[in-house]
Amino acid sequence: MANAEECREALEQLSRNMAKATGDVRKAAALDRSLSCRITDLDLTFIGQLRDGRIQDVSAVPGPPAEKAAIRLTMAGDDLLALVGGELNFASAWASGRIKLEAGLRDLLRLRTLL
Repeated sequence: MANAEECREALEQLSRNMAKATGDVRKAAALDRSLSCRITDLDLTFIGQLRDGRIQDVSAVPGPPAEKAAIRLTMAGDDLLALVGGELNFASAWASGRIKLEAGLRDLLRLRTLL
């Protein structure tokens, strides 16, 4: 089972990957939105801001976040590591319910490029 530090590092790696993106992926990552990533098996939520193509100002809070972020991810820690490591396909994991993504319709349409 992934621990909190491994999950934080995975989110930092995801941020670095997004910062290197080009074309349509770069445009999709250029949103300015609040972001949360709930790690169900650790009962922990990472919150931050998606800004300038990076995940910034990341902090961890126990349990669910106090405020609802504009873009919300929910998954197990091992799934986060596998997703960022390229071992788990987002679309398949989302379709099977392993990963949950919640956002407004416009954001979902824009984020689909990342998926």
